[in-house]
Amino acid sequence: MSPFFGAGRAVLVTFALWVFGALAASADARMTALVDVLKLNEAAMILSDEGKVQAQDINLDMLDGQGGAGWAQQVDRIYAPALMVELVRAELERELSGEALEDVIRFYAGSRGTRIVDLENAARRAIQDPEVEAAARARFAEVEDSMDKRLALITRYVEQGDMISRNVTSALNSNYQFLRGLAEGGALEMTEEEMLADAATDIEASTRDTTEWLFGFLLLAYHPLDDDDLQAYITFCETDAGQALNRALFEGFGKAYEDISYALGRAVALNMTAQEL
Repeated sequence: MSPFFGAGRAVLVTFALWVFGALAASADARMTALVDVLKLNEAAMILSDEGKVQAQDINLDMLDGQGGAGWAQQVDRIYAPALMVELVRAELERELSGEALEDVIRFYAGSRGTRIVDLENAARRAIQDPEVEAAARARFAEVEDSMDKRLALITRYVEQGDMISRNVTSALNSNYQFLRGLAEGGALEMTEEEMLADAATDIEASTRDTTEWLFGFLLLAYHPLDDDDLQAYITFCETDAGQALNRALFEGFGKAYEDISYALGRAVALNMTAQEL
């Protein structure tokens, strides 16, 4: 092999590695742009705050309110927003690339997409107030089974994303992971079959509760939108790119909540054991 050929080959390999690195950096930059236009960091912060409130109830119900500063620190680590975003981003990378990725960025970078994200985040923050949640559920009860045009649009939006089933499944998986965390932490004696059966208890009630909450939330979030904007949003969600985004968000946040639920179960078990000692 001549020195010239060897040098040329080295140059070609180096160039190929440079191109690969440049393409990877470009793809990473576009995914960062997607995370930004979806405002996932803001959404994760809202969900983190929501979870911390629920963790206070766990402290009262399962630890007799004796969790103290140690429990608060554990909850802060468990509900780390950055970990949620990391899991969702991994699913976005799995589901979206090329033109589909650009379609999603283009939609959410526009004024309509930006407004929709802002309305969803604002509604998710507001519905943490029990009075707001009650009012949202009451609004849904008023229009349920009616010919209300806005309800029809939101029903189409929910059905195209299979949102009831996916939310119920996510809740059941999270319940199971919480029980698994308790069991593996030594605070609960149940077989895996028993945990699965317990997690799926009252699935009909869970489905009804999910339906009321979800429709109440969406009616609240999209109330400021006119029908044309909501119609355009639903049309986008029905595209291949919109469906891929929906799958990624459900998978990503679903995995995040499963990890959180398991960690909470372990933390509860740890605190129970400490109290017994």
